Amino acid sequence: MSFAIEARGLGKSFAVGRREVQAFAGVDLEVRHGEFVSILGASGGGKTTLLRVLARLDEHTEGELVVRPRGRSAGRALSATVFQEPSAFPWMTVRRNIAYGLWALGVKRAEAKREVDRLLEMVGLAAFADNYPHQLSGGMKQRVAVARALAVGSEILYMDEPFGLLDEPTRHALQQDLARIWAETGKTVVFVTHSIQEAILLADRVVVLSSRPGRVVHQQQVPFPRPRTALGLAAQPRYAELAAELQAALTGAPAELTQGEGR
Repeated sequence: MSFAIEARGLGKSFAVGRREVQAFAGVDLEVRHGEFVSILGASGGGKTTLLRVLARLDEHTEGELVVRPRGRSAGRALSATVFQEPSAFPWMTVRRNIAYGLWALGVKRAEAKREVDRLLEMVGLAAFADNYPHQLSGGMKQRVAVARALAVGSEILYMDEPFGLLDEPTRHALQQDLARIWAETGKTVVFVTHSIQEAILLADRVVVLSSRPGRVVHQQQVPFPRPRTALGLAAQPRYAELAAELQAALTGAPAELTQGEGR
C-alpha cells in the first residue's frame, strides 16, 4: 500500500534558554492517500509541532519522514496548511486572497479566476467575493483560509485546530462543510484537535498523542458511516464507548472508569 505520509521514530526537540525541550518523540505514523486522520491530544502535548514537522514547516531532529505525492499536477503545491488564527491578507478582497497562491504559482489569470469562482461556490462565499477580511465573521475568515489552501491544488491538507476559536454553531457548520469538501476532493487531511467529538465526527482514524513529549499512545478507526452529524453520533450505541476509549488514552485512566464518569 502506498502512503502519503510515513514517519518512523520521528522526534523534535528545541532549546529554551539552556534547557532542551522535547516536543514529541518516537512517533511512528502512516497516513494513506485520501485518508482523513485526526491527531488528538491535550494542550502542550506537541501535536501542533508534529503537524508543522509533517507539513515541512519545521525540521525534525530525530527519525525519518517521507511525504509522497500521488499524482499532483506540475506547478501545484504538494501540501497546504490552515492554522487556528485567521491568516487572510487584510488589504486583499476575499477573491484576491484565494487567488494569491495561484498567482504565486504562475497560473494564468483566466484559469485562476475560474478556479477561484469554483472555490467561492464550494465554501459558500460567492456573495462575499469582493469583501475584505474585516467585513467577515470568524467563520467566513476560516472559509477563506480553507479555500486558499484548496486553490493551490495541494494533495495534502494540514489543519491545526482551525475551528477552535469559533462559536459552537459556526464550528458545527464548518465541520460539516469540511467533511463535504473532503468527500468531494479526495484529499489527504491531517487534522489537529483537542476535541474528542470533533475527532470522531470528521476522521477515518484518530491518533492520540500523550502529554509532552508527545508519543502515539493509541490509534482507533472510526466505525460510523458518513455523512455524520453530532446528533447522529450521539445516537450510535458505540459512540460513548469509543469516546471513553479516546479519553482514557488521553488521560491514562482505565476506559471503564472514564465511561462511568460520563454517565
